[in-house]
Amino acid sequence: MKSIIAKKIGMTQLFDENSVALGVTLLDVSGCRVVQIKSDENDGYNAAQLTIGSAKKVVKPLQEHYKKYNVEPGEGLFEVPIHEEGTLESGKEINVSDFFEVGDKVDITGFSKGKGFSGVMKRHNFSGQKASHGVHKVHRAGGSIGNASYPGHVFKGTKMAGRMGNQKTTIQSVTVVEVNKEKNYLLVNGSVPGSKGNIVQISSAIKVNS
Repeated sequence: MKSIIAKKIGMTQLFDENSVALGVTLLDVSGCRVVQIKSDENDGYNAAQLTIGSAKKVVKPLQEHYKKYNVEPGEGLFEVPIHEEGTLESGKEINVSDFFEVGDKVDITGFSKGKGFSGVMKRHNFSGQKASHGVHKVHRAGGSIGNASYPGHVFKGTKMAGRMGNQKTTIQSVTVVEVNKEKNYLLVNGSVPGSKGNIVQISSAIKVNS
């Protein structure tokens, strides 16, 4: 399984050979580097610890961690699975052309945009209550959330108003449209979770659409 991290730069459009416009997202892999390699012998599993970019402020424990592997501090640490026979090593710069090529299907994981506190109509697509005569100002309220005497409490997981967005989200089987080895970026078809500048994980697709 191939997996790297990248920064979401934004969206643009390309035209294919049939002059059909494709909405694509630019993912920048430049600055992605290996910090630590975890092995089955030492850690119980095989993984690579990656970082990207450069951090302005780093707490002392993380400073020592980066110093131990002689790697410049980056914007967070991300673990990705690797095979035992992988060729990655600490300090190695990641180039996207070594992992993916045009036409590959990938899964992209990131944190969705935060929407703040939202009501049930926006958050759960509730239809709302009647907006006719005799109804007080509860047109966008959620309505009943349970009985009084039994069970006497609100069930866990009941759809109610609350924080919306800012959740770990994965989109599957996205097509790689372009790979640039020199500038170290790739373009994928469609949108990607999160805001501009967010860090996302790009992995080989688990399920490939036919």
